[in-house]
This record gives sequence, structure tokens and C-alpha cells, in this order.
Amino acid sequence: MDNLLSVKEAARRLGGISPWTVHAWLSQGKLLRTKVGGRTMIRESELKRVMEDGGKSPSPKRSSATVEPPNADAPSSDSDLSTSDDNPPEQKV
Repeated sequence: MDNLLSVKEAARRLGGISPWTVHAWLSQGKLLRTKVGGRTMIRESELKRVMEDGGKSPSPKRSSATVEPPNADAPSSDSDLSTSDDNPPEQKV
């Protein structure tokens, strides 16, 4: 059976990081907690897993939908605003 560590001890073993960082990692799911009564404890094996993974959280799932770039050949909506030298813009008097 794994040893259970307090948040403070886990923070110390993780290189002296703040216990608040450990709490943040617990909230983010980077570390899994074990509740003993009202205390939050961390299994030693869980701490080793995080140290081996470098503290990385699981990668988010990406959707398989792809976004296509805009078509360069399609007419733009600004084409109506362009003027040529043959047809100067009308002036109202």
C-alpha cells in the first residue's frame, strides 16, 4: 500500500514548491487527491507519476473537424468599392 503524504510534504518533495501550487494542481487534475476524513492526502505513487511526467497535465482532446482556409480565387466583398480611371466616382452637386 502507498504511503500517503500531506499537501505540505508533497510540496516539499516536489522541490520545495508552494503548497498552494499543489492545491492548484489538485484542482486542475494534474495530481489526484485521496481524502482521509477531512484531510487531502496524496499517494506517493501519484507524486512519482507527476515527477516522471514532468508535471504535465493530459493533453486536451482535439476535435477532428478541420477549418479550411479562405479561397483566394473567390471575389472579395471590397471589389464593389474599387474604381478605375475610366469610371471616376460620381460627384453630387
